[in-house]
Amino acid sequence: MAGKIIIFSAPSGSGKTTIVHTLMEKIPELSFSVSATNRLPRPNEKDGVDYYFLTTDHFREKINKNEFLEWEEVYPGTYYGTLKSEVDRIINEGKVAVFDVDVVGGTNIKKHFGENALAIFIKPPSLQELEKRLRNRNTDSEETIRKRLTKAEKELGYARFFDKIIVNDQLEKACREAERLVKDFISPPK
Repeated sequence: MAGKIIIFSAPSGSGKTTIVHTLMEKIPELSFSVSATNRLPRPNEKDGVDYYFLTTDHFREKINKNEFLEWEEVYPGTYYGTLKSEVDRIINEGKVAVFDVDVVGGTNIKKHFGENALAIFIKPPSLQELEKRLRNRNTDSEETIRKRLTKAEKELGYARFFDKIIVNDQLEKACREAERLVKDFISPPK
């Protein structure tokens, strides 16, 4: 697997998925790397577009067959991972793979691709703002929000392992900064 890749990681609710979608619309060289998970789809999520939704048994079978570039049990019984076949597909199309993954997956992918990867950490302005965003999404139970906030505190410690950190205090500004970083990485200024 050769070629350039872009990694976005952040605590849930930091805005990384919105930033990634914005970049996908603006930069035609990018192709989204669809992750696999065994969790149930949220409303409006589509298999093969947002995630490859696998059964737990199918996910574990792929782990045993070494079909993942990286994978993790993010929450007890809930798996996420990047299929090697997905990355190969994008690179074979001559595109730049874009990953929207958790911080552990992001650091693992960065280690694998080294200088061919740009790893960007999207940071919320504060944990209080993150909690507000999670609540405003109206997609998670109170228990899930608590889990996400506890996990976010740990994830923020991973920021130092990324090439760049963008504080998402204003979405438009964060999108512009991400676009500049990605364009400079794909086609470095002369």
